[in-house]
Amino acid sequence: MSVRTLPLLFLNLGGEMLYILDQRLRAQNIPRDKARKVLNDIISTMFNRKFMEELFKPQELYSKKALRTVYDRLAHASIMRLNQASMDKLYDLMTMAFKYQVLLCPRPKDVLLVTFNHLDAIKEFIRDSPAILHQVDETFWQLTEVYGSLSAGEFQMIRQTLLIFFQDLHIRVSIFLKDRVQNSNGRFVLPVSGPLPWGTEVPGLIRMFNNKGEEVKKVQFRHGGNYVTAPKEGSFELYGDRVLKLGTNMYSVNRPVDTHMSGASKNLASRTEENITPNPLAKEELNFLARLMGGMEIKKPSGPEPGFRLNLFTTDEEEEQAALTRPEELSYEVVNIQATQDQQRNKELARIMGEFEITDQPRWTASKGEDLLAMMDEL
Repeated sequence: MSVRTLPLLFLNLGGEMLYILDQRLRAQNIPRDKARKVLNDIISTMFNRKFMEELFKPQELYSKKALRTVYDRLAHASIMRLNQASMDKLYDLMTMAFKYQVLLCPRPKDVLLVTFNHLDAIKEFIRDSPAILHQVDETFWQLTEVYGSLSAGEFQMIRQTLLIFFQDLHIRVSIFLKDRVQNSNGRFVLPVSGPLPWGTEVPGLIRMFNNKGEEVKKVQFRHGGNYVTAPKEGSFELYGDRVLKLGTNMYSVNRPVDTHMSGASKNLASRTEENITPNPLAKEELNFLARLMGGMEIKKPSGPEPGFRLNLFTTDEEEEQAALTRPEELSYEVVNIQATQDQQRNKELARIMGEFEITDQPRWTASKGEDLLAMMDEL
């Protein structure tokens, strides 16, 4: 497991989240100024300097529920609110999109180019906000400093860590199904043709050498694919041509996107039972969340501007149905961490845990167009 994986995972998932939110804001005809404020607030929080300092510290990945808690807070860093079903769908789309990108990376190091594609697109969202642009550029230089000198083997370890994180997620996404890059069981179809990794030759030739390093024989074989050499290597500079298209915005054309649990995932969920044994990583996950949340520094919305609810489904009825049919075991609503002793010993952790607690609140009806289930209410 690589301890340098978390920043790449967070930034790429965050980029996919912003793509989806931008698409839904446009689809629901949210006023342009209000939509811009939402994206600016989220991006400003996401690239907060203290938060990035915590994120870039070498550390292992923790559970999906712990990471999901961070995205709950991030998605609600502005006046926009998502209810539980929409937040679940948002996270499903984020994870499946980035999983597909990691699987298709021609070489392990290209996961860094995927990250830069996300950062380039994020900068387009905030091109009229110089201060936030500076935050994103600072993160770019951090990425260059940390990952620029890593070996191919270290990038392979990062890619393997990402694939382990995603290995049990097989959620069907309508875009992938329509493009036939995903099977009905939620597994991706990997191509056997296309551009090769930079610096490699087209398969089909075996060279044999003697003990002096001299080539003595060539043997050709049929590879069964239609490969082409990469025209050039993608740029790792601040304003370069990435060449690789993975990580760019696939929602730039307005297309409806649905997610469905595959049969295999449903069966797995039905067999999954909550383990009542205390999680041995509970304290570490709590510390992880405390550090990240402490660095996030979300400011409460100022001014009289009212909030609004964003629906990731076509209708409110679809959203309600999704909430009823989603297996409870696959919901990330609560981070199950037993940390009573930590609360007593550490005031900072107690404050963080206090923010996670959800008190009973009246549920607003969708017909009134008001916020539903603000998961992180006191932002």
